[in-house]
Order: sequence, then C-alpha cells, then structure tokens
Amino acid sequence: MKKNYFPILLLIIMSCNQNQNSKTHEPWGVSQLLEPKLLSYKIESGKDIPKIISIGPGVVIKNSIGIGECRYNENIEKLKSLISGYKKDDKIVLYCGCCPFKNCPNIRPAFTLMNKLGFKNHKLLNIKNNIKADWIDMGYQTE
Repeated sequence: MKKNYFPILLLIIMSCNQNQNSKTHEPWGVSQLLEPKLLSYKIESGKDIPKIISIGPGVVIKNSIGIGECRYNENIEKLKSLISGYKKDDKIVLYCGCCPFKNCPNIRPAFTLMNKLGFKNHKLLNIKNNIKADWIDMGYQTE
C-alpha cells in the first residue's frame, strides 16, 4: 500500500518546488531572465537577435538602444514611445547593469511597464553584479 502513495507524494513535492522556483517577488519571473552568455551568442551568430534596450545610464551592449535611466518618468515615457511601435510578441531584452538587481532603481519600473502594456516575450538580462563584471569583463560584444 505504501508503495502506491510514494510516486504521488513525490510528484506533489516536485510540483510545489517547481512553482516556488518559477515565482519571484519581482515583476519578472525566473523564466524571464536571460543569461548574458546566451544574448552574446545570439548577437555573435546574428540569428534570432531580440530588440535590446538599455534602461540604465549608458548603452554598452552591441545593437542596443539607449532610453536612459527608467527611474525617471521622462525615460519611462521614452520607453513607452519606443515600444509603441513594437508588436506585443516581439522578442525584447531590457538591461541596466548599474548595480545588482536588488539595488537597481531602473529595472522594476521598466519591466512593470512592459507587463502593464501586455508584452508577452520580454526578458531581463540577468546582470547579477554590474554590466562591467557580467558583460564587458566577459569579452561580450560592446558598442
């Protein structure tokens, strides 16, 4: 009898863990984080390159468009204007890189705007430290 319950219990535990891992207290989910190495590969290969938008103090990544720091309303308006010409299912990557996510004042307002406007395929570049350590020092493509 006990053997019949074990697989079911295991599935329930795995399901609960998976749900916890896919949620964050942020406006993005874990599946919406894009690793820098993968974006660099896409840029290098020239295939499936998303629209890349800098929402921080500078444009660093090759092929990216600079909006400016999205902690300021005027730059949120610039972002809104830019993406008004995009399709809701366009592949879009936002990045800042001024500091680690927990301290960044720019990513939350920008990502929240993307969610609010109904974009479905937007990601946040997973900059864990800063743009220098996680992009430039790795030798990835810069402007």
